[in-house]
Amino acid sequence: MAQSSSAAVDATRPSLTFKRHLSASPEKVYAAWTDPKKIVQWFGRTDLKPDTIQAQIDARVGGHYRIKFDNAAGEYFEVGGVYREVLPNERLVFSWAWHSTPERESLVTVTLKPDGAGTMLTVHHAQLFDQAARDGHERGWIGSLEKLEKCLT
Repeated sequence: MAQSSSAAVDATRPSLTFKRHLSASPEKVYAAWTDPKKIVQWFGRTDLKPDTIQAQIDARVGGHYRIKFDNAAGEYFEVGGVYREVLPNERLVFSWAWHSTPERESLVTVTLKPDGAGTMLTVHHAQLFDQAARDGHERGWIGSLEKLEKCLT
């Protein structure tokens, strides 16, 4: 019974979905998500201090990731989680929680599909805490995906 009521709560929490055609192969896009040296080149909003971004990634089921950075105002942020599904060059599913609010765990699904000479990237961020969290993550993902697109060209 507890599981079904938990599922009902999760279904009512806000989510986001982004689709973007990238001019790079699924292999290159996957590497951008799973290689710590590559993810630091594009992760985060445009107001981050690029030289402060650090990443640790163990992209396997049960493996952890952690990304740390400062914004232009000098505020420190850290996000991390656990990989729940890893299909190389196709799909990543991982939990997402900020170090400041670990109880607000959400779920990110990244899907990569060959699309002509490139890749159709879909990012679905589900189970966000509330509308304010959704709005903040929307700004963050928009900035990140714009930077990802530039890194891959």
